[in-house]
Amino acid sequence: MSSEAPRWFKSSYSDNGGACLEAADNLAATSGTVPVRDSKSHDGPVLTFSTGAFSSFVTSVKSGRISAN
Repeated sequence: MSSEAPRWFKSSYSDNGGACLEAADNLAATSGTVPVRDSKSHDGPVLTFSTGAFSSFVTSVKSGRISAN
């Protein structure tokens, strides 16, 4: 696992009253994972997904197969 700190970001499309996720894709190259957290709970739990799983999720949302709402 990398000792690099996550650089959290929200999608530029996030404007839904605070119900957002943040991801830290800067760790993908070094750890092969993408951590995800609730944007309102910075000290809360972090879920970690493989880069493949996260990529599949993003692709599914963009194609409309699953809803991001």
